[in-house]
Amino acid sequence: MSGAFLTLVAVFVGATLVRIPIAVAMLLGSLAYLVAAGRDIGLVADQIMNSLLGAYVLVAIPLFMLAANLMNASSISDRLFAACHLLVGRMRGGLAQIDVLVSVLFASMSGSAVADAAGPGLVTIRAMAKAGYPRGFAAAIVAASAVLGPIIPPSIPMILYALMANVSVAALFLGGVLPGLLLAAAMMLVVGVTAVRRDFPVEALPPAPERPRILKRTILPLGLPVVLLGGIYSGAFTPTEAAAVAALYALVLAGAFYRELGWGETVAAFSTTARQSAVIVVMICGAFAVNYAVTAEQRDKSLAAWIAGLGLSPVGFMIAVNLVFLVLGCFIDATTMLLVLVPVLLPTVAALQIDPVYFGVVMVFNVTIGLVTPPYGLLLFVLSALARIPLREIVRECWGLIGAIVVALALVVAFPSLVLWLPQALGYATR
Repeated sequence: MSGAFLTLVAVFVGATLVRIPIAVAMLLGSLAYLVAAGRDIGLVADQIMNSLLGAYVLVAIPLFMLAANLMNASSISDRLFAACHLLVGRMRGGLAQIDVLVSVLFASMSGSAVADAAGPGLVTIRAMAKAGYPRGFAAAIVAASAVLGPIIPPSIPMILYALMANVSVAALFLGGVLPGLLLAAAMMLVVGVTAVRRDFPVEALPPAPERPRILKRTILPLGLPVVLLGGIYSGAFTPTEAAAVAALYALVLAGAFYRELGWGETVAAFSTTARQSAVIVVMICGAFAVNYAVTAEQRDKSLAAWIAGLGLSPVGFMIAVNLVFLVLGCFIDATTMLLVLVPVLLPTVAALQIDPVYFGVVMVFNVTIGLVTPPYGLLLFVLSALARIPLREIVRECWGLIGAIVVALALVVAFPSLVLWLPQALGYATR
């Protein structure tokens, strides 16, 4: 390992230790590397910007974020909650089951875990607190179910992986459907067992005359995933164009049909989207710069050769990578792992003839677990701040749910057909 690359590592680690944002730390480390290696900074910057300019799929990220922010600014979350209440509300612990089901529906519209937790999640927490559920459990199930956002299509992390690995976004989206539903079922099973053991309340259903009206109120919101996924897989539009359709659909639905968005709410949604998108773009630039250094130093090829020397089978490699990523997810941001660490592993994935779509879905599944694992789970901090629930109460309640997520991940790793069957059935080439 060259001295220039060690300089990158030292600057990056030092910057993160003094709490400089990860994206800026990556840029600082990369800049230190370029100076130490005597490389032309302007030429490298030009290469990175040209790569970003050609990556039109990145346009989908702010548009999906905008759709989620517009939906959270309106009553769409409440409408989804009411409809799910009719389906699973009478089960013991029904409000927690409702949250998982709402997360499945919202995930099929937004692709963002934070948007799920901050929108429908807060609606569920308020309802559960009013019904007498422990506050920590309410926040824990919301955090755990929000993990579905990046797994069930559309998915912002899958778009980022597609950019890194040059694979089909549509195939990745399809690959996430069955793992997402498996994860939802695992969480609902844990909730059911916990509800019986702790004697959680059973909710009364709304009066029969009100039920048709409640279902009618959700017809238009539920039309969004049908339009999105149907349009993508029928070939009517690309995943990037689908993001624009999602944003327009949410804007027209919340603003024109429901008349719930004034100028203030609309501007706030666009402003929030701009800030969120800026953070991701800076992180992508930092990741591209780090990956340039990794490629220039041939660290990825060295890693591939080292792993090949270990004689690992594809299954052994997948198990090892997942164990390492589960540990790293407790300390490193999910987007950072996806953008920086996953590209380093791609040459080994190709050498072992592991399907890149399968690998991508598994990695997205894995890194999103870090959003709910202490000590640095992002969703835990977000919900603690928004719902004003002490972090220790949430952490105490989240271990059973984390266990369910890890078991679901293990099943996806063990049975690749859970990822690959649906893309292959619909004619998408996987490997």
